[in-house]
Amino acid sequence: MVDTDTFLTTLYVMVDDFCKLSWPPEHHPGPQATLSRSEVVTLAIFGQWQGFGSERGFYRYARRHLRAAFPQLPSREQRNRQVRQHLETLVAFVRHLVPLLAAQRCLYEARDSAGVPTRAAKRRGAGWLPGLADIGWSNRLGWYEGFHLLLAVNPVGVITGFGFGPASTKDQPLADTFFALRRHPHPQVPSVGGPARGPYVVDKGFEGKANQARWWQTDGAEVIWPPKRKSKTPWPKALRRWLAGVRQIVETVYDKLFHTFRLDRERPHDLSGFWARLAAKIALHNFCIWLNEQLGRPLLAFTDIVDW
Repeated sequence: MVDTDTFLTTLYVMVDDFCKLSWPPEHHPGPQATLSRSEVVTLAIFGQWQGFGSERGFYRYARRHLRAAFPQLPSREQRNRQVRQHLETLVAFVRHLVPLLAAQRCLYEARDSAGVPTRAAKRRGAGWLPGLADIGWSNRLGWYEGFHLLLAVNPVGVITGFGFGPASTKDQPLADTFFALRRHPHPQVPSVGGPARGPYVVDKGFEGKANQARWWQTDGAEVIWPPKRKSKTPWPKALRRWLAGVRQIVETVYDKLFHTFRLDRERPHDLSGFWARLAAKIALHNFCIWLNEQLGRPLLAFTDIVDW
């Protein structure tokens, strides 16, 4: 457990080192920004804890407790604009943490999707994100309006890549895009990360022999899923138990994002805002794993890592 000053200072030093050593220098017209890029990214990541309740709640906390560290703290609206402007830096910092944690030096990666609500599905009107967020089905949420999020996670819970589409997007087309972008990177979608060194373990939502063959031949992605219980070649009980353990780590990671970092409570008005806050939450998740590793604590023990 560390106090908030130590946590924030450690995060800032890591972000600042990344921005200075691994990311192009800042160049922007006009007057000097009230916060540096490192400060904007640090506050964006730190502000994702569930305890703040919302972006507004975090800003109230920052004004009361963080003035000494950030004396030039701008208005909440201006800070939110700055966070959106540094979306690429947030995503790049997520990618920076993956090799730092040796996250892809593993035998396999688990991959799964989940629904992220952005608006009550029964509300009238088009909402803030027409044509981007839409209505879809989730076993966890039922019918919801929002996005369909896809994560790749290593065996200890580090998120190695992420992407999302409208809620109505099915698992397999989302996986098509994810694998293709990992094999053939595109500068506008760096969040998916690099190819896994081993196979991807998935659930039955991604099954299909034709899909499996296409992903291997086209994208070099080996995908494993359990056969149906009534198939001619069912898995033995021990192998099914192993898969249940793999599935558990993915569920744990999603639980951290939804509850510890309040992803279930996002109500974005702009796509770049959703992108930035999602990247900040994933950066905070991976940073907490790194910090727990340094402290010799259980890697996914987040709730008591900070002594508030």
